[in-house]
Amino acid sequence: MSETVAPALVRRMWQVLEPVHAAIYYAPQADEEAAALGYGTEARWASYFAWRSAPLGAAGPELVTATYYSFSPAMIRTYVPAIWETATPDQVLAARVRAVDRSLRALLPDAIGTPELAEAAALARHAAQAAVTAGRPLAAANADLPWPDEPHLVLWHAASLLREHRGDGHLAALLAAGLDPCEALVSFAAVGAAPVEVFAGRGWTADEWQAARERLTARGWLGADGLATEAGQAGRDEVERLTDELAAGPWRALGPAGAGRLAQLVGPRSPWPARGSSPGRARWAWAHGADDTQAGGRQHGSRPLADGC
Repeated sequence: MSETVAPALVRRMWQVLEPVHAAIYYAPQADEEAAALGYGTEARWASYFAWRSAPLGAAGPELVTATYYSFSPAMIRTYVPAIWETATPDQVLAARVRAVDRSLRALLPDAIGTPELAEAAALARHAAQAAVTAGRPLAAANADLPWPDEPHLVLWHAASLLREHRGDGHLAALLAAGLDPCEALVSFAAVGAAPVEVFAGRGWTADEWQAARERLTARGWLGADGLATEAGQAGRDEVERLTDELAAGPWRALGPAGAGRLAQLVGPRSPWPARGSSPGRARWAWAHGADDTQAGGRQHGSRPLADGC
């Protein structure tokens, strides 16, 4: 029987596992694998869309725009479907596994092969396999992929599936709140989650951003200063509450004790061994500090730094 879990624990598990997933976007080994496929890596957008979209197959711009939500459709059309002319989805998926394998081995050399890592992988897989993917396209696409054999790759695959499960649910929460893609970002910036400049990478023009602000002002969510009103803050709080509620299923299945143990094993104060000043010393702190101006992953307090996935 599934156990009750507190919303704070659901949010905490996202914060713990998001840096595991995000390694594919920031590790130098991932850049090397992307470059070997033929993607430019200076801006990272081409490889970001390829890494994340490949489980969907050769997805076109309409599907990628729908599943990513908060990116400008015009920006996505700059990269999709051109990314599939550089490499096929199968080639990208194979390179993605190589990139994750290499990056985690470099980051956590002392953790590879340990009982603690095997335990973390088993716990994360338990949670991921309990995720209901109905109505969640990115989670379902990742769930369709074969599970790897090595524990560090199992942990990454589980973290990625759980990340997309939460992200798909977050989009449902945004839709329930009546927030279109640009409004999702404008309202998020308005509650002080991050400076407006952080969202420039999503591709919206100044006119589109201003139009979204005007719609939210007319709705009573923003004041004349562009900041959230009481109604706007309450609306965003409800989005986050519903996101946590929709993400709770896997953690109910694992239970509070299992989730707590996974957080202990994977979090920045994990008991995994580290030696001297080797890359293993950083554990997941390296990923926790990744810059999120280009792709999802970093946190701002208890909130994700970039909205709408």
